[in-house]
Amino acid sequence: MAEFSNYLENKILDHVLKNTSYTSPTTVYVGLYTATPGEGNTGTEISGGGYARQVLSVTTASAGIVTSSADVTFPQATANWGTISHIALLDAITSGNMLMYTALTTSKVIETDDILKINSGSLTVSLD
Repeated sequence: MAEFSNYLENKILDHVLKNTSYTSPTTVYVGLYTATPGEGNTGTEISGGGYARQVLSVTTASAGIVTSSADVTFPQATANWGTISHIALLDAITSGNMLMYTALTTSKVIETDDILKINSGSLTVSLD
């Protein structure tokens, strides 16, 4: 995952170059999208059907990379969610700000009763 949102780009630039405080979120959540959120978070995040953003836990950064340190398991879908093509990291369980996003290597169709799980160690965030 490497695409930063406009929100996070601005916060980092102001923090580093203008000595403006930026408080990182206490909890970061993974959100699922059926269309690219883009840097302005204008894509289509799943809603309804039992969907809820899930908490992301990561390793300590090393060589500019963090990796998920626990499974991220979404609740069982109570309706069809559609084809998940992107994921994003957000700073709130609802609303809030998108921090970064990426396209999935392979899109995934989620239908009623499906459960989507991102295995520990399979989600990475890197800066290069």
